[in-house]
Amino acid sequence: MRPFIQRTPGAGLPQLVRLLSSTRASANAPKYTSASAEELAHFNALASSWWNVDGPQRILHKMNLLRMDFIYSTVRKHLQLNKPETPLEEEIYVPPYSLDLLPKPIRLRIVEDQEMRRDALLNKSKLRVLDVGCGGGILSESMARLSFVESVLGIDLSSDVLEAAKLHKGKDPILGDEKLSYQLTAIEDLDASKKYDIVTMFEMLEHVDYPAKVLSEALKRVEVGGWVFISTINRDFVSWFTTIFMGEHMLRIVPVGTHTLEKYINQHEIREWIETNQDVRDSFKVVDAKGCVYLPAYGWKFTNSPDVGNYFMAIQRTL
Repeated sequence: MRPFIQRTPGAGLPQLVRLLSSTRASANAPKYTSASAEELAHFNALASSWWNVDGPQRILHKMNLLRMDFIYSTVRKHLQLNKPETPLEEEIYVPPYSLDLLPKPIRLRIVEDQEMRRDALLNKSKLRVLDVGCGGGILSESMARLSFVESVLGIDLSSDVLEAAKLHKGKDPILGDEKLSYQLTAIEDLDASKKYDIVTMFEMLEHVDYPAKVLSEALKRVEVGGWVFISTINRDFVSWFTTIFMGEHMLRIVPVGTHTLEKYINQHEIREWIETNQDVRDSFKVVDAKGCVYLPAYGWKFTNSPDVGNYFMAIQRTL
């Protein structure tokens, strides 16, 4: 497979090469998922302020609202309303044509029944979640508090940041070890035979040296029917301007040194990698991708294009 190459039109930036499709590890990188020493030092330095909602990580706390909305809406939308084992008397009739062809009262009743069924099925679920690159546990804690989540395992390579996650978890007696646990490990060191219903990698792929290998390892640990949720950043001028120039240097809403433009990954590159990778193309599909943007006076919001700036992606295992 070819490396991903993109020139940013009119931006005056050099050609950017990102070997997402490469799974080669150098002799100096014993872990595919290892971040550089500079990356780890950067995040270790932020550990003590990770849970300060007005501190250096405030933009992640705000983004977490969008993360949870994307995960919840995606999982709920794709629930199977009528599994084969469903008793006939409990089945909901979904016409094989547009609901718009039905009288409005009937259409509304069918939609209402579907929504009620989705809520009931989701509440009965007991999903296992793996949060890769969990940092201080912002997403991990939120997922662990959901009634349909049985357990969450958060993993990271920063010992200081994980300590912050454990300390904050300890403030809530509801979050016992059975519900939420943390582990200092790389994903390839986890038992690959243990599968999860949801694997998350938010704001993570742009901080590792071998993102294709990380993604491969994540896919190996997904249960059939399960999900991988990703958020990262397109490699373009808009991303450089918003995340680095404005975010880090002008507005100072993100610590300087958080981002490296050359490590950004365009969303179509992930799609192409999945579609052309023989090991995953028959078992996984990209179900959804949404762009998102941070507006200082508003917060994070979804956009119409996943090809510009930040984006979320949902990948489902079908076989």
